[in-house]
Amino acid sequence: MSSAGLLPEAMEPRKKQRKIKYAFTCAMTASMASIVLGYDIGVMSGASLYIKKDLDLTDVQVEILVGILSIYSLVGSFAAGRTSDWIGRRFTVLFVAAFFFAGALIMGSAVNYAALMLGRLVAGIGVGYGVVIAPLYTAEISPPSARGFLTSFPEVFINLGILLGYVSSYAFARMPLHLGWRLMLGIGAAPSLLLALLLSGMPESPRWLVMKGRLADARAVLEKTADTPEEALERLADIKAAAAGIVPDEKQVWRELVGSPTPTVRRILITALGLHFFQQATGSDSVVLYSPRLFQSAGIAGDDQLLAATCAMGVTKTLVVLISMFLLDRVGRRPLLLCSTAGVVASLVGLATGLTIVGQNPDDARIPWAAGLCVASVLAYVSSFSVGLGPVAGVYTSEIFPLRVRALGFALGMACNRVVSGVMSMTFLSLSSAVTIGGTFFLYAGVAVIAWVFFFTCLPETRGRNLEDMASLFDTGTAQDASPVKHTAGCRATLLGSSLS
Repeated sequence: MSSAGLLPEAMEPRKKQRKIKYAFTCAMTASMASIVLGYDIGVMSGASLYIKKDLDLTDVQVEILVGILSIYSLVGSFAAGRTSDWIGRRFTVLFVAAFFFAGALIMGSAVNYAALMLGRLVAGIGVGYGVVIAPLYTAEISPPSARGFLTSFPEVFINLGILLGYVSSYAFARMPLHLGWRLMLGIGAAPSLLLALLLSGMPESPRWLVMKGRLADARAVLEKTADTPEEALERLADIKAAAAGIVPDEKQVWRELVGSPTPTVRRILITALGLHFFQQATGSDSVVLYSPRLFQSAGIAGDDQLLAATCAMGVTKTLVVLISMFLLDRVGRRPLLLCSTAGVVASLVGLATGLTIVGQNPDDARIPWAAGLCVASVLAYVSSFSVGLGPVAGVYTSEIFPLRVRALGFALGMACNRVVSGVMSMTFLSLSSAVTIGGTFFLYAGVAVIAWVFFFTCLPETRGRNLEDMASLFDTGTAQDASPVKHTAGCRATLLGSSLS
């Protein structure tokens, strides 16, 4: 065979590489919307120390200030679906930038507690938009061959935002008390400006374009992201068919999902809500938001040392979540989730034990190994959480709902996530005062044990499955039997042909 005959075959991988890079860039730009949530979580862990001193706040006021963002985000979460259907996914991302930019400026210039709460309200609405639109846009723009990898981007950017928040807290910690925390919060406007600038090179979602009848524009976007022109045409036909089958009656969708669901849909809904509930109820926000207090309880003294330890935790968390991106499609959702939750249980027990031992000794009789156990357990916790329980929730929820109720199902799952996150954040200090900080983490460990049993019993494996096959997993299959190996020959051929839609 001549070299000329080999040339088209040799060039094919390069074409696919370029198209994946284009989808990669689009997904990365959209996921910038998630960085604002991560930044706020990270920066508030340090800024709250100085806000409390400067404004003379009580512990109850601090925990409300820290946790109320998750409650406020519900407004943006439920509005994001309608907004994105009205003006498009691309311009809805602009809402994220605008709200968080305004919220950061209000918080950065706040002179009292009321002004801070106003800033939290504005920023919270932006966060609500971000946590919905980022994964929605990314899933719709991604080619089937790279969807699992790309849809994990929002979680990666949340963790990157947390790390940037920690670094910001550390960088401004030496500033005068009245100025430092305001700069920490005000500088959060920078990611919003960057996101707004990047929007110019971001295409619209092909699914939204089809819904608006702009088929030529949708095809142009698909040809830039699909592996082959033929696949672009197939995806366009699939999107047209799916869009035609969507029930426009919102009340009917609510009835199908919540009012009178089939047993299969009911199990899917319970699975999604349970997954999001346990993701937050195992104490992730308490560890991340109050990490300086945890390290302080473990015996680390001085604001610089506290924030440095917190930054080390942020680096660990970010590196591990990057690893999880490559494991989701190779190892599977279920094994990662079970191993992750087991690690969370072990690290929470270790942290609770260390904090209890340290708390039972006076300041002049600190036990070094117990303090070391606390620090190691915190790092083990964020590593265990970030490799499975953190990223799997969003990916899994976006896969399992039937098409007609997928948007509402995803919104309900995210609403559950944000409500539990807010409750956990706003009760941690009060709970620690009531049952001690060690007792609080023993309680979280007990919840994590229940979570592991729930995941083992109720969550089947979805790796390698066609989206149309998901309902069958919750209909007749069990979590233990839902292995992608036990697939029909027809479905196996479909998967090998990369025709997931």
